[in-house]
Amino acid sequence: MINVAIVGYGNLGKGVECAVSQNDDMQLYGVFSRRDPEKMQTLTGVPVYKLDEILKHKKNIDVLILCGGSATDLPVQTPLLAKDFCVIDSFDTHARIPEHFENVDKCAKEGKNIAIISVGWDPGMFSLNRLYAESILPVGTTYTFWGKGVSQGHSDAIRRVDGVLDARQYTIPVEEALKSVRNGENPTLTTRQKHLRECFVVAKDGADLNKIENEIKTMPNYFADYDTTVHFISMEEMQKNHMALSHGGNVIRSGKTGINNENNHVIEYKITLDSNPEFTSSVLVAYARAAVRMKKEGFIGCKTVFDIPPSYLINKTDEEIRKNLL
Repeated sequence: MINVAIVGYGNLGKGVECAVSQNDDMQLYGVFSRRDPEKMQTLTGVPVYKLDEILKHKKNIDVLILCGGSATDLPVQTPLLAKDFCVIDSFDTHARIPEHFENVDKCAKEGKNIAIISVGWDPGMFSLNRLYAESILPVGTTYTFWGKGVSQGHSDAIRRVDGVLDARQYTIPVEEALKSVRNGENPTLTTRQKHLRECFVVAKDGADLNKIENEIKTMPNYFADYDTTVHFISMEEMQKNHMALSHGGNVIRSGKTGINNENNHVIEYKITLDSNPEFTSSVLVAYARAAVRMKKEGFIGCKTVFDIPPSYLINKTDEEIRKNLL
């Protein structure tokens, strides 16, 4: 059995708890949190421990799945914990992935551990599909559309803004752009032309709403490059209308083959998710299995989804994979 532990117990952490229960080669050792363990109750009754005492449990844990936010948690937690554990995270600030990789790689190698970063559906599954599509159709253009749906990372980034009590951010594809790509028209699209961002924010009493709105709209790597709308609403409206966490998206590669590039092809990979965190959690758990296998084989350092053999993800033998999936 693979002993899994969760760091952080928000929506993603609860999703990991559910996903582990669906894999019969895994068991959940416990949850580690900065909150008071005595005031927390997990979905399956597994114990909660103090995060600052995690090293006491090192011998009992095969892999940590880190469920904090990309804005402030994972840049600190992943390299720190990679010194002592095999770790998986869902770091999703695309522009900072190279920097995050270098920081984690150094610490994972120091501790002779495996760390797999930026695991989820994007980055993650979408990343793989972009790579496969561009390998097969080298002459062409790749497009990625997200939504409509709630972005956990962007919502978390808004919640870190001073004066914000709660927030949800919806990523919305621009329909005209999506239609043009599917038609094989190969449009040249800026970031702003592909997506809209719509934010619903509950502000603290007395907060400066103009300051909050400006800070959101100018936030680099999150909102600065998009047409962004900010709505201030009550907590009652948030709880009534914005608690669902559905999401989805498409990776589309439009390419050409032939001596004179005379034949057109469109590859499209699409996902539709009732629960963004639960799907992301399921991806994290599959890669946790891969991390443990790679650690046993002597691999160390930081890896991404590009570095993981697909057969390491599934709880089946190589013979079963060839017979049933090939």
